[in-house]
Amino acid sequence: MNTRQLRHFLAVMDLGSLSAAAERVHLSLPALSRSLSALEEALGVPLFDRQGRRLRPTPYADAYVERARRMVFDEKEGARSLSLMRAGESGTLSFGMGSSIARSLLGPMMLKLVAEAPGLRLSAMVQSSDVLFDALRKERLDFFVGDVRIAAHEPDMVAEPAYVSTFGWFARAGHPLAGRKRIGMPELSAHPMVMAGYADRSVIRRIAELYGLSMPLENHFALNTDDVNTIHTLVASSDAIAPSTDIAVISALRAGTMVALDVEPRLDLDMTLGIVRHVGRTLVPAAERAFAIVRAYFADVAQEVVRQRGRVPVKKKGAVR
Repeated sequence: MNTRQLRHFLAVMDLGSLSAAAERVHLSLPALSRSLSALEEALGVPLFDRQGRRLRPTPYADAYVERARRMVFDEKEGARSLSLMRAGESGTLSFGMGSSIARSLLGPMMLKLVAEAPGLRLSAMVQSSDVLFDALRKERLDFFVGDVRIAAHEPDMVAEPAYVSTFGWFARAGHPLAGRKRIGMPELSAHPMVMAGYADRSVIRRIAELYGLSMPLENHFALNTDDVNTIHTLVASSDAIAPSTDIAVISALRAGTMVALDVEPRLDLDMTLGIVRHVGRTLVPAAERAFAIVRAYFADVAQEVVRQRGRVPVKKKGAVR
């Protein structure tokens, strides 16, 4: 049994005539008759009583007709869904990103994807790269945007580097230390220091080493939280100071509400950010839309960071902000 036979059956049911049905489905009368006989054989019941060239539906046909309609409809809808997926217009996409990236990328990215492809179903996880990597391994995510170093020695993963993020110390615009040169730890520690609790352990060790701070490092900070938004709120509205990646504060730097401090020694750390996904795993075509948005975002961030360092003037772009 196949849906072609079901369409032949439905044509006869709708028109009540073998010849009219044959014309609708573009078959000869003998060919249509053979198709109906094959369907009856597959189902194991008679669907029509033959009366000359007319067919009278049996109770089996009356009982089966709506189910046949649903099967034909489902086949059409299934083909349509696959066609939309091939065009990147539908499907399910699950992805993750770190909170510092999500602050400026996640909302605009999801809005852009839904606007371009309303049939998409999206889900997003905001977590540290190690948690995202575990979710990717367990196939709860299709990809994540974060620290690509975590996949460096994983043969079943592929990482696409997109941006090298640097670290620094940041405060609100107008902070007492803003504009000062060669600020040391004594000047920093005179103000409340806040840090993100999800920071990589290598970052924490390096901060302690550079500034002569004892471990655990958290004891030297007034606040330790996983919520980047809380850190930004505190820094923007008080004299608090925070070590951070440039990408986590790029929106505030662009808006002029936060500034980078000239701290010595410089926080000489960097982190390569990009897209991490499974090798050989087929993703819905809409994933390429998402990847393009991520690449444009990182290109925009790179330009903005250079501008903040006073190297080039602002250039307006169409990238996601």
